[in-house]
Amino acid sequence: MTTTADSASGTGSGTTPGEDTAALARLLDGRRSCRQYLAEPLERSTVETVLDLARRTPSWCNTQPWHIVVTDGDGTDRFRTALLEHLSTAGMAPDFPFPERYEGEYDLRRKECAWQLYEAVGIARGDRAASGRQTARNFEFFGAPHVALVTTEAALGTYGAVDCGLYVQSFLLAAESLGLGAIPQAALAAYAPFIRSYFGLPETRRVVCGISFGRPDREAAANNFRTHRRPVEDTVTWYSG
Repeated sequence: MTTTADSASGTGSGTTPGEDTAALARLLDGRRSCRQYLAEPLERSTVETVLDLARRTPSWCNTQPWHIVVTDGDGTDRFRTALLEHLSTAGMAPDFPFPERYEGEYDLRRKECAWQLYEAVGIARGDRAASGRQTARNFEFFGAPHVALVTTEAALGTYGAVDCGLYVQSFLLAAESLGLGAIPQAALAAYAPFIRSYFGLPETRRVVCGISFGRPDREAAANNFRTHRRPVEDTVTWYSG
């Protein structure tokens, strides 16, 4: 495998800065949260390529706090079954507090995303039974053949989790570069104690999120809508002194 030191400078790639920027833009613009997958597992070499790319993520003091559990084949099915059984009898217990509330523009964007999804899959406004079933698909991994569970060390605190967020972005872009689908899921982290117990993780590991991934079902309605992004002028304050 290529080491981080081998690839850090990015020199000698044979591409120009403009080509690299265009390639990055294609990955960022093309990526979307995949909510329906083809059933067959990926080749192990393909998964290893995603992981090899993602491990090059920068981190505070190069601590590289992430440890990833990846399910494969029957392992995914057994985990899916066990998680569904667990959440039918247990409450949520995330390691990192979920948002206290969504207000103002954050609430509007959250609702817009939900209604885009519901409209795409034919769920009528007010049909709480149908929207509940759609939400429950998080715990079926949207039919994905693989799940990556991203964990960090408790002693590294918030910034260990922040570094893991960078890792998640690298993972998503790596998957996109290979034509794969992926979706980061905070929902899975809601059952962190169960995940630690199920996979035999130390008590010092904190579950940040899961990532369901595989080959996307490109015909699925749930995969054929796009969320919006605010323009730069709405998200940046310039200070020139």
